[in-house]
Amino acid sequence: MAKTLVLAEKPSVAREIARVIGARKKGEGFMEGDKYIVTWALGHLVTLADPEKYGDEYKKWSFETLPMLPDKMKLVIIKETSKQFTAVKKLLLSDNVSDIIIATDAGREGELVARWIIEKAACKKPIRRLWISSQTDKAIKDGFNNLKDGKDYLPLCNAAKARAEADWLVGLNVTRALTCRHNAQLSAGRVQTPTLAIIVEREKEINNFKAKDYFNLHAKFSSFKAIYRNSDGVSAMNEMADAQKLAEKINGKEFTVKEVKATEKRVPAPMLYDLTELQRDANKLWGMSPKETLSVMQKLYEVRKALTYPRTDSRYITEDIVPTLYDRVRAASVGTLSETAKDIMRTRRTINKLCVNAAKVSDHHAIIPTEEMPDMISFTNEEKKIYVLVASRFFSCFYPDFVYRQVKAELECGGESFFVTGKEIIDYGWKKLGITDSDDEEEKDDSESDTSLPSLVKGAKIKCIGTDIKALKTTPPSRYTEASLLSAMENPSKFIKDRKMKEFIGAGLGTPATRADIIEKLYSTFYIEKKEKSIYPTSKGIQLINIVPSELKEPLLTAKWEMELEKIAKGEAKKETFLSEIRTYATELVKTVKNSEATYKHDNMTRTPCPRCGKMLLKVNGKKGELLVCQDRDCGYHESLSVKTGARCPTCHKTLEMRGQGEGKILVCKCGFKQKADTFFKSKDDSGKAASKQFVRSFMQHQEKNEPKTESPLALAMKKAMEQGKK
Repeated sequence: MAKTLVLAEKPSVAREIARVIGARKKGEGFMEGDKYIVTWALGHLVTLADPEKYGDEYKKWSFETLPMLPDKMKLVIIKETSKQFTAVKKLLLSDNVSDIIIATDAGREGELVARWIIEKAACKKPIRRLWISSQTDKAIKDGFNNLKDGKDYLPLCNAAKARAEADWLVGLNVTRALTCRHNAQLSAGRVQTPTLAIIVEREKEINNFKAKDYFNLHAKFSSFKAIYRNSDGVSAMNEMADAQKLAEKINGKEFTVKEVKATEKRVPAPMLYDLTELQRDANKLWGMSPKETLSVMQKLYEVRKALTYPRTDSRYITEDIVPTLYDRVRAASVGTLSETAKDIMRTRRTINKLCVNAAKVSDHHAIIPTEEMPDMISFTNEEKKIYVLVASRFFSCFYPDFVYRQVKAELECGGESFFVTGKEIIDYGWKKLGITDSDDEEEKDDSESDTSLPSLVKGAKIKCIGTDIKALKTTPPSRYTEASLLSAMENPSKFIKDRKMKEFIGAGLGTPATRADIIEKLYSTFYIEKKEKSIYPTSKGIQLINIVPSELKEPLLTAKWEMELEKIAKGEAKKETFLSEIRTYATELVKTVKNSEATYKHDNMTRTPCPRCGKMLLKVNGKKGELLVCQDRDCGYHESLSVKTGARCPTCHKTLEMRGQGEGKILVCKCGFKQKADTFFKSKDDSGKAASKQFVRSFMQHQEKNEPKTESPLALAMKKAMEQGKK
């Protein structure tokens, strides 16, 4: 009897699905049962072909071959995973297989993984879709009981293909054009370039900023103080003399309470997590990069089965999830979470109605705990942090609003107005859980106090017992951190200069699933670097923004793309129409670069010759340390100068860097500390402290990995193209 082939995205997911549906017999690249055969991809097994596959003329990088606009995009098997593709193809075409269930990640990219494999294998068998938001046994069983027709997901497939092909057409064409024009390893793309432009623009604002002095005047009373504001409501005074003159005028005088307004304020718990919000909080709390947070989340979803699907842009749940909520609370009743979980169940609390909104859930609901109790003992520290963070946010939504009484008062003396705001807590509500709340980060009013005010009655007289003048300076905008950059990518409307076009910004830069990779790509191409927690653009990044076509820097471009892709995914627009416009756009970009008079100059060149080609090496700051890289894109040589370690300086406790090679490796710190690496680690071992043999071995294995990896097929293609391209 013919069987059904289940195609998962990763081996770990395939094993769990196979266990649940009874496919226990192991084969070469698959597992088999009575009804099902379960196989897997390894991420993408198939990708879009490099330009060289369309003809020998593309092996040489030159303007004569641009723009590259293939009539039909070709697919190729990724060499590194070709063995698994062969195994999957054999199963797809087997007479023993009657139909296929796509069980890759339930999203646009997951759909692309499966459809490209099936297309490359030339398989025409019927397709059904497993669409689930968690990897628990119950979710898998329910999913198999409610399989969808594969045809229902053809629009999503078309959107995925349109995104990939458009990125190829724009990314590779503009990258080759820039590289040929400036003979430097330059790349650009419709998401990474506007993201870089945001960082460069912020740096320009900081560098051009000139601090200005200003002064605030407070009138002191027996138990509070009030701030002066002019008739326009502005508290800043430009001259000290003006502040001193006004202080003399009011000191010791009687004030009249002109207005008193008391308002009860209610603040609901922050909404449930989507991926971007979770990445922001993890970065703020523990300095975890967006990429690291996604990696931990993926493991908590796939392997631990503790949390639901991570790559979501929704912060809401649907009605059908509500009956499962108590099971999820019970499952999350572990460790420090247990008392809160017990309280929720004991008092029969219900989730805030604001959290339940099917209209605001697209492919997947918010990230919440599953019904499966986690084995916290086996969790890594990072997994524990993320799990507790998600569960705590989930729990907070079962608690009442934070309620306080806000009193605003205006006091007057000699025609001058002073203001004060007080707060009296009525009910801490969800805030008594002490959870992180990124939604509650508004700056305080300069008259606001967290303490309550004395009883103030309109018309009452109150004496000023002193004054206080604060000399202040205006401050420049802060540099981006990875957390604030994610926020800017999520909502880039303020970077759109044309007011009329702001309404089209609907989608942000990239998607929750791709933003971490974009930031990592900017690091790996040396367009940005990190100092402490702040992100700085490099000279290379600043120069790229100065020479790249202006329209490619605008967030509006990628926002429009995402909106069009969303329409394609819903069947409201055609892939072919979208790609036709992209081809025209790619052609215009190439012309713009070719005709540009902008220049590019290496200002990080060393006097060290490349051992391969003899050209002078460039010194760059990678995310994990300093490197020397060859300026010639044909050569591609690079070597490590230093690597950031996990070890701490015994003098100042900052992170140490590893420099040198072989037995000459030393650990150095900015404070001046230096010590041979083997001596440092040996002393740590002897003292029984943190640097265990396992740490040393793990560190040595990873110290040369200076460039973060990416699973993006386009990124891999562009990297390969940069290495193989000819002048």
